[in-house]
Amino acid sequence: MLTLEPLIEAVRSGIESTVWALSGLQKTTSHQFEGRWEGESTRSAYLFFHPGTTTADDVSIDVYLDETSQGLTGNLALVVDLVPLAELGDPTEALRTLAALATSFLPSEHARPVTLRLRLQDGTSDPRRAETEVRFKVRVPRADVSRGAGAVRSLAEASVQGFERILGSAELARYMVD
Repeated sequence: MLTLEPLIEAVRSGIESTVWALSGLQKTTSHQFEGRWEGESTRSAYLFFHPGTTTADDVSIDVYLDETSQGLTGNLALVVDLVPLAELGDPTEALRTLAALATSFLPSEHARPVTLRLRLQDGTSDPRRAETEVRFKVRVPRADVSRGAGAVRSLAEASVQGFERILGSAELARYMVD
């Protein structure tokens, strides 16, 4: 795979082989005019998937894929809205629990970052009411891309299977919005 389109198709086929359906696709091209990357162009794709035929906003799989002069790369992320900060409890303990889910259920031969986001709608809002979101990511390494569409498709499918096990876990359920 040398361009973005075959990478998109490999990821899509891996994810769509499960119960997740594509709900959005955006492609962009960026040109750097100054600085370190002057003269470079980047093509990117953002894909969004929801389970089955629903488009509920509280759970999605977001995929970011990138084509640069250094090659193709990307990541797949399970994105889950959580309870407000006041109900979440100690963010350190929550992040520890969420990270343990990633290491338990996502492919171990790949980087598996976990992000816990806190967001206030306005600077005057009560911080205890901050919205929270977790992102469980699996990075698509260049080595998998170089092995071809089958390797990328397998990674996407294995990642989704891990995401589904995370979604079914009691540990995540205690943090999810009813």
